[in-house]
Amino acid sequence: MEKNRVNIKICGSSYTIITEDDPDYVEELGEFIDDEMKKIGQESPSLSTTQCAVLVALDRADACKKATASADNLRAQIKDYLEDSARARMEVDVARREIERLNREISNLRNRLAGK
Repeated sequence: MEKNRVNIKICGSSYTIITEDDPDYVEELGEFIDDEMKKIGQESPSLSTTQCAVLVALDRADACKKATASADNLRAQIKDYLEDSARARMEVDVARREIERLNREISNLRNRLAGK
């Protein structure tokens, strides 16, 4: 895949990112981080840029970890639903075969009664 050079600016510092990702996406990430750091800096003006960056990193790591846990939970639920669905389909097949057997038995009994 083609490498892209993307220039972003975060808290007044310029960074060149070399990535395979879409440049617009990387610029959006840079703007997001810049906004988050500025917000923290405004809320706590005594923090250094590095301290703001660490707080943003911790917040993003927390969000990422929670999203991963949530996705894992959803995957487990989907797996359970698929297993339940497969079990239900098997039960339906067994019930259909039993219905067919009972219909044949009813038909045989009707034929026997009609023949008497």
